[in-house]
Amino acid sequence: MKKRKLMALGLACTMALSLCGTVAFAEEETETEAAETEAELVITEDVQEIIDRGVLRVGVKNAVEGFGYQDTLTGEYSGMEIDIANLIAEELGVEVEFTTVTAATRTELLDSGDIDCVIATFTITDERRESWDFSTPYYTDHVTVLVKDSSEITTLEDLLDKTVGVSSGSTSARSLVEAMIEAEVISGDDYDSETFDPALWTDGVSFRQYDDYPAISTALESDEVDAFCVDKSILAIYKTEGRSYIDAEFAPQEYGVATTKDSGFSAYVDTLINRWLEDGTIDGFIEEYALG
Repeated sequence: MKKRKLMALGLACTMALSLCGTVAFAEEETETEAAETEAELVITEDVQEIIDRGVLRVGVKNAVEGFGYQDTLTGEYSGMEIDIANLIAEELGVEVEFTTVTAATRTELLDSGDIDCVIATFTITDERRESWDFSTPYYTDHVTVLVKDSSEITTLEDLLDKTVGVSSGSTSARSLVEAMIEAEVISGDDYDSETFDPALWTDGVSFRQYDDYPAISTALESDEVDAFCVDKSILAIYKTEGRSYIDAEFAPQEYGVATTKDSGFSAYVDTLINRWLEDGTIDGFIEEYALG
């Protein structure tokens, strides 16, 4: 009997030691993983400059609900992209300063050094990658067209010989032309993606460019243009009573954080975006702002 008790006691001790070893190993592994994660966030000279300044300067939109929207009464910004900017600033241990940008001004301000990054429904393209760095995409949208119900425009075919309002510096006009060519609404014989200029295009559809989205919305209401073309997430705020989307979505638009080409801050931001994609933070924002 005594021998059995001793054997049982020995077995219990062995199990306990084994369990302790497993826990210790798990804790060591967790600490190692955390250390590796921290090691990925390299503090380069340009990142240190932001830390020393104590302020992260971010270009954002102010009229895109769910992404970047500024309350006209309080001046407060809200949206998924605002939250991303706040998280980056928190990681750096600095305050955040928002600058409202448009499709026409965002790269100018980034190139001049007035802002450190752009988080403003900025679509990633190969052409843009030649001039700026982009993080891994944090959201994918599509382009569509908004019209007045009274126009009776409901399809791509109905846009023939119409004038479409687009934002200066955006890719919307090119996306629409490519969609119309693919749908065989227009021939596209004279289309060249590298030399395409909305101001000069007249094959089946023409374009009028504006500095911001409210101006295009006003132009649509006054019949200065027949349609308003841009990413659907941006159009959502302008889809008021008496307006509808046409029956077409095209040109997937991947949004990324834009930073100065080949900068250390680019890698820093990309590491964070990938982390938040993996741990569900980004998905949480998409759900919170009903962007899915």
